[in-house]
Amino acid sequence: MTVAPTRPYSREDWSSAFVNVDEELTDVALIPVRGAIPSELKGTLYRNGPGRLERNGHRVHHPFDGDGMIAAMRFEDGAVSLTNRFVRTEGWLAEEKANKVLYRGVFGSQKPGGRLANAFDLRLKNIANTNVVRLGDQLLALWEAAEPHALDPVSLETRGLSRLDGVLKKGEAFSAHPRFDAGHHDRPRMVTFGVKAGPRSTIRLMEFATDGPDAGVLLNDRSDSFPGFAFLHDFAITPNWAVFLQNAISFNPLPFVTGEKGAAQCLASQPGGKGRFWLIPRDCGRFAGQKPRILEAPDGFVFHHLNAFEDGDHVVVESIVYDDFPSIGPDDDFAQVDFDSIPEGILHRCRLDLSREMVQTERIANRTCEFAMVNPQRQGLSAQYAWMAVAEREIGNDPLQAIQKLDLSSGDTSTWSAAPRGFVSEPLMVARPGASAEDDGWVLDLVWNGARGASDLVILNAADLSEVAVLELPLAIPHGLHGSWAASV
Repeated sequence: MTVAPTRPYSREDWSSAFVNVDEELTDVALIPVRGAIPSELKGTLYRNGPGRLERNGHRVHHPFDGDGMIAAMRFEDGAVSLTNRFVRTEGWLAEEKANKVLYRGVFGSQKPGGRLANAFDLRLKNIANTNVVRLGDQLLALWEAAEPHALDPVSLETRGLSRLDGVLKKGEAFSAHPRFDAGHHDRPRMVTFGVKAGPRSTIRLMEFATDGPDAGVLLNDRSDSFPGFAFLHDFAITPNWAVFLQNAISFNPLPFVTGEKGAAQCLASQPGGKGRFWLIPRDCGRFAGQKPRILEAPDGFVFHHLNAFEDGDHVVVESIVYDDFPSIGPDDDFAQVDFDSIPEGILHRCRLDLSREMVQTERIANRTCEFAMVNPQRQGLSAQYAWMAVAEREIGNDPLQAIQKLDLSSGDTSTWSAAPRGFVSEPLMVARPGASAEDDGWVLDLVWNGARGASDLVILNAADLSEVAVLELPLAIPHGLHGSWAASV
């Protein structure tokens, strides 16, 4: 008889994070309960994610529909302070004033009143809840279906929608997953994109200066159209290419129009469909001005890429691959999701041979993972190490409870675990100033502590994931999405 492995977590601890953020704090000192804060860590850790999941007794159907809330943890002189603010979007302000839900959500959240109240209401609230990055003197709260919201980087005060000095048109999509080129060409850049999806989809590729007096200025801008519907959350860069994976996904908007489903619930894998790699030449690279390259992708669905790099005539892309598109149906309760019934994310490597237009793929890890990154200085270049959030069990699908460092050459791993009552988020690797070794620095992570019913900030040594410090936040922050590190200058 086969005995099922013991779960390393309780569902109650995991689901206890799905609560409203009930206060906004300003410059509250965080004191380590273990360890000490490295004095060399100077800058701000920004995190974004859904902060309001219920309004007047009406809960969102999916946490990704929650209003964006920014947490900023500022490191200076061996001390850390916390400030958090909701993004004052037009929709958030209107619902705060009315004290009721006024908008539908992309991931299936409906207004009260059933199907008739939601049918033909195609408005979408820009919830600004997916990522947060610093660009020039602005902090941008990102939601990929529309323009970013600009915030004050220190106070987190919402300045309003930003069209980036006329770069964006009203309502134009702007990715929530930019990539940062550390300086492969003339200067550091933020590379990002916007998608106009349909039977034929258009990708607008944009590159912005990130340093100097012209930080935030658009440096390069090109648009390319491709056959097929594009569902793109992330992409990867190399010095010469922007790499997109068009998943084999179809979109039937009718259930959204008639009020039965959210827009994202109208996405489905195409039976027998094939994904495509779309490689767009960067205007600062040696293939500038050339047409994009298109190669067939292996089976599977990808939300996030780890990294990409060039190897002669090959482009190598490392991605977290699911067997199928994971979704939560209209009748499902996200807090009761059965992890055994949804696909697990596994790290794969694809080698794209551009000269022969062939793709080879290999599985490079076996543990369920998400939110993987390399040292920011190796973004777009071959990297030896990756850091990612993983399940506690070696095999099987569970919530993310541990941080793992993976040697991409040898397969060796180091792991720090928050189990049994802790649940990790996206880890951010911060290199030590002046470091020469690729793994010299720290990993910062916001952890849900089920025992406290609140969040902890954990600082780990990036080399071996030994614990450096743990700081208990006086705040319960729901499971979040993406964040960034902005070094002090």
